[in-house]
Amino acid sequence: MTLTCVAIGLDHRHIYGMTRNMLAAGVTCLGYWTDGTPETLPGFQKRFPDLARFDTLDQALTCGADLALVSAIPADRADLSIQAMRHGMDVMTDKPGCTTHAQLDAIKTCVTETGRIWSVNFSERFEVPAVTRATELVQQGAIGQVVQTVGLGPHRLNRETRPGWFFQRNRFGGILTDIASHQIDQFLHFIGSDTAEITHAFVANYANPDDPGLQDFGEVSLRSDRGTGYIRVDWFTPDALPTWGDGRLTILGTEGYIELRKYVDVGGAAGTDHLILANGTDCQKINVADAGLPYFERLAHDIAHRTETAMTQAHCFTVMDLALTAQALAEGSQP
Repeated sequence: MTLTCVAIGLDHRHIYGMTRNMLAAGVTCLGYWTDGTPETLPGFQKRFPDLARFDTLDQALTCGADLALVSAIPADRADLSIQAMRHGMDVMTDKPGCTTHAQLDAIKTCVTETGRIWSVNFSERFEVPAVTRATELVQQGAIGQVVQTVGLGPHRLNRETRPGWFFQRNRFGGILTDIASHQIDQFLHFIGSDTAEITHAFVANYANPDDPGLQDFGEVSLRSDRGTGYIRVDWFTPDALPTWGDGRLTILGTEGYIELRKYVDVGGAAGTDHLILANGTDCQKINVADAGLPYFERLAHDIAHRTETAMTQAHCFTVMDLALTAQALAEGSQP
C-alpha cells in the first residue's frame, strides 16, 4: 500500500522536516497549498522542487491524500486539521496543534466522529536521534525508575525574519502553548504517566517592550503519580551560539541519569545529539547518530493499519491540554 500526503500551510519551517521525513518513510507527497507567500515558501520550493502547488485549499483537501501535513499559523492549525479530517485524511500537525481549549475540544469531537488520527509532531522528541536512544535506555532500565525530567528549550528570536503573527499572542498561542508543549510531551513520555498536574506556570516579556504580544520567557512545574518535572523556555539564545538553541533534557532515575545536549555541546564535541549516561556501571558519552527517527515510519504504519504505535491519541490530547492549562494559569485565567 502506497500512502500519500499533502502539505497544507507552510507558515513554519517545521514543514520542511515533516515533509522530508514522511517522504523518507515511503509516503508520496501529492503537492502543497499555502495561503499567500509566507517567508518559508522559497525554502520549501528549494527543498522539494518537484512538488506542485494547489491553487486553492479545496483542491488540496480533495486531492485524495491519506495524510495532511499542517504547519500553518498556529491559531489556524485546528481549523485546517478539522477540515482535513472531515475530508477523510489523517493529520500530522506542527506544534502547537491548537491554541485554545475550545479548538482542542473541537478536534476531539472531530476525531471521535471521523475516526481519523490527529498527531502533533513534537519535533524536539520525534526529530532528535538522541531522544530515540534515551527512550531505549530508559526502557532497558539503564537508570532505574524515572522520577524527574528537566527540559530546557531556549530559542533564537531572529527578529528580522519573523512574520507579524509571531508577535501576536492570539496568533501564536503563548510561549507555553507553543514551545513548552515539547517538554510536556517529553515529561509524560519518560516519566511514564498518562497525565499530570500543573503546579506552577509563569510567562514574561523581559526584553521586548515594543512587542507587548510577545512572551520571551516561560517556565512550568508539573507533577504526576510517578514524579515531577521542570520546564524553562525562552527566546534569549545569543547570537554567538552556532545553532538556534542549546536544547537540553535531563532524565533523573533512581539508579542514574541521562543528559541530552540535543543541538550543540558548547566546549565539547562537535555536531548534534550528545547523550551522557551515568549509572552504577557506566559514565560515558554515547554515540547516538544511528538511533533513527521511528515516529514517521510508525505513523505511516498507524495510518495503514489504524494502530497507535507512533503516539497514542490520548497522549497527544493530554499534552496539548496541559500546555493550554499552563498557559492559562500563567496568564491568570482559568483553563
